[in-house]
Amino acid sequence: MFDVTALGEVLIDFTPSGHSEKGHVLFETNPGGAPANVLVALSRLNMETAFIGKVGHDQFGHLLKGVLQTHNIDTSNLVFSETVNTTLAFVHLDEKGDRSFSFYRNPGADIMLENAEINEDTIKQSRIFHFGSLSLTNEPAASATITALEYAKKHKVTVSYDPNLRIPLWRSLNEAKRQILKGFEYADIVKISEEELEFLTGYCDVVKGTEVLQEQFDTAVIFVTLGSEGCFYRSKTFYGSKEGYQVNVVDTTGAGDAFLGGALSQILKMNKPLDHLTEVDTEEIVTFANAVGALTTEGKGGIPSIPTAAQVERFLNKRILEKGRV
Repeated sequence: MFDVTALGEVLIDFTPSGHSEKGHVLFETNPGGAPANVLVALSRLNMETAFIGKVGHDQFGHLLKGVLQTHNIDTSNLVFSETVNTTLAFVHLDEKGDRSFSFYRNPGADIMLENAEINEDTIKQSRIFHFGSLSLTNEPAASATITALEYAKKHKVTVSYDPNLRIPLWRSLNEAKRQILKGFEYADIVKISEEELEFLTGYCDVVKGTEVLQEQFDTAVIFVTLGSEGCFYRSKTFYGSKEGYQVNVVDTTGAGDAFLGGALSQILKMNKPLDHLTEVDTEEIVTFANAVGALTTEGKGGIPSIPTAAQVERFLNKRILEKGRV
């Protein structure tokens, strides 16, 4: 039995790492990919996880399999392509540590995942199935993703969704909006950014934007990540927000994924139907998830910076003590 199975991209993030003697930017190879980041966060929080996806039969693909296994993520559904290379992403950081991406994915192995490579039994044995919209950008992976989602619904597995907007990977903005919204038809839990919310609904107001999505898709829980400002949340009966934590930000890569891993871990621990989560429960979930996301920004790269359960607990206890002294 798995707590969470995720489908999607696992790739190499080339992250800026200083300059050469000639002044050229140096890059270090960091494992990444949003669904993989979510699983690493969950594994570090002592959850049982499994990954479904495809990498190239190259040095990067084998490196990524090793990283997943190091984090105790089941890789029996990680497929190696003999013809297409592992997807690569170059990360560009601004002065605040916020990032943008350039992708080498034309094609990349992750979008070559096929229907026949989806193991229904793995999904059936999972408490939560997680996916992101990057699996919907191209065929055959888009059809394979829908097949996996149909399996999840068939076996009444809770579905978590990250409508991860990476504009360069879509043929057009209209296609991006159509496909990303299609993912909402299956989702019970959604983690979304302010920019993605505005793109999908036309509203930058998180209250109105999430209301539009929930009315259209009947989503049980929506989390809107607000960077250093924390998180806005909405259920079917209440909404609210929780401020974030001020930390020394080095690189925001993977912070939203780590947040979601933290949120899913707490939802699993509470072991309640989503409609039974109270406002107090949700505040507790978001407080923990905010801490996981904040700690992830203090190091370079997504996966290498994700904290353990013990680090998160120490961080939260320290904040409680500091608050008590004020």
